Amino acid sequence: MTDKKQTDTSEQTTPAVDPAYEKYFDFSKAEVESNEDGKQYMKIGGRSIVINDQPDHKAGRKRTKQDASVHYDFDIPEDMRGIGYGKKYLIRTYGCQMNYHDTENMAGILEEMGFAETKDTEEADLIFLNTCAIRENAENKVFGEIGHLKALKREKPELMLGVCGCMSQEENVVNRIMQKHQHIDMIFGTHNIHRLPELLRDAIQGKEMVIEVWSKEGDVIENMPKKRAGGTQAWVNIMYGCDKFCTYCIVPYTRGKERSRLPEDIIAEVREIARQGYKEITLLGQNVNAYGKDLGLDYGLGELMNELHKIDIPRIRFTTSHPRDFDDYLIEVLAQGGNLVEHIHLPVQSGNSDMLKLMGRKYTREEYVELARKIKTAIPHASFTTDIIVGFPNETEEQFEDTMSLMREMDYDSAFTYIYSPREHTPAAKMEDNVPMDVKKERLARLNALMGDISNRRNKELEGRVLEVLVEGESRKNADVLSGRTRTNKLVNFRAPKDVIGEVIYVQIDEAKTWSLDGHVVEFAEV
Repeated sequence: MTDKKQTDTSEQTTPAVDPAYEKYFDFSKAEVESNEDGKQYMKIGGRSIVINDQPDHKAGRKRTKQDASVHYDFDIPEDMRGIGYGKKYLIRTYGCQMNYHDTENMAGILEEMGFAETKDTEEADLIFLNTCAIRENAENKVFGEIGHLKALKREKPELMLGVCGCMSQEENVVNRIMQKHQHIDMIFGTHNIHRLPELLRDAIQGKEMVIEVWSKEGDVIENMPKKRAGGTQAWVNIMYGCDKFCTYCIVPYTRGKERSRLPEDIIAEVREIARQGYKEITLLGQNVNAYGKDLGLDYGLGELMNELHKIDIPRIRFTTSHPRDFDDYLIEVLAQGGNLVEHIHLPVQSGNSDMLKLMGRKYTREEYVELARKIKTAIPHASFTTDIIVGFPNETEEQFEDTMSLMREMDYDSAFTYIYSPREHTPAAKMEDNVPMDVKKERLARLNALMGDISNRRNKELEGRVLEVLVEGESRKNADVLSGRTRTNKLVNFRAPKDVIGEVIYVQIDEAKTWSLDGHVVEFAEV
């Protein structure tokens, strides 16, 4: 009887490896193995690794005209059905709403395979880390968690550990895991979630670390099962990827080129969500208002929102938009109101036109302000939120002050603010990161203080008013208090019976705080 794997002594050379890997990892001591079927593996530091596909940023930069195919035939392979019975899974999710929605897809697939969800790390038989690559801090958290899981893997060798999401699309991340974290069993990317059953089978049966990360864009896979979080709000992907290539952003490489779902598939999903009793949907895309540009149908986000406006669901939102693609027809449609809520998240990143050019944003401060003026004219009660980066390479004090003045001019309701940190392979990473960290932190503190003052003043204007609130659940700080959000995305805390969770109610605002509102229920809405 022969072993399943035998060292291939006929040719003592290292396996063919993409040159991108070699700058991170020494493959000179790697051995080639082959099994009885002739499939080759790489053996590094005692662990066998099978690489189906590996991340390649050069390939990721390419944008072809080839349309993405749409597939409706997703199915769990026969030999993987029921493999999870009696076993539990845990998925830790980092990053944006798109990642959380990907987690819903992975959870749906796992539960169709028989797995049950757990929140307890100790009792999990399978743990996935669904990662975010947008900022260095998020990456550090993930590697910290990978390190913590090593002891658990020693105690439970049969535990399956996987790393997926945007970090998996980065060459340096995959190589760091291969070199230092060989207790990981699976690495897969953002384009091949539908391949989860096959990858899990290979990892379980073959005992090797399995790596499959597509640098080519995936097709659009419909009919994947989903386990939606809660029964009140639902996320709906309408497109994938981004073609903007802002100089600081890794997303075009981790998520690929823009691929839109067909309108009829989106509309059918939203109708089903409404039938199930959900009260709010958020349309998702890395650049959501570029929707439809790749379809060749003269059909964009405005046309889609106009169709969804007719569906009987109380609230529809979308995120995240790019000012460059926010057209007049979309503004006209949103001005209809109804279930199209009046909250606009419009990332600006900087208030200085020279900085915006260096960031590759493709608009000026003046163009951004004019777009905002159009929206505010059409939707007078709209709330505006934004994203801002401080300390981008070469940012001067005067340029930062332009960001401060834009914040005052726009009168934002709130903002997500970040210190710039370079992401490998982006154009900005080649620039000299010449703003000292203490300067970055001081600018961020000033920006946040200004944003706090503006938000507090705008919230104070709501005291005494009665607002429509969708009740989301218990407050994070007090289980006896419920919380929900207004149409303009303001957080409201109030006391009420727990059976109103998931309902739309009316709350009178008693006290305004900087980032939230306190009130009491005055009336229930008919929905």
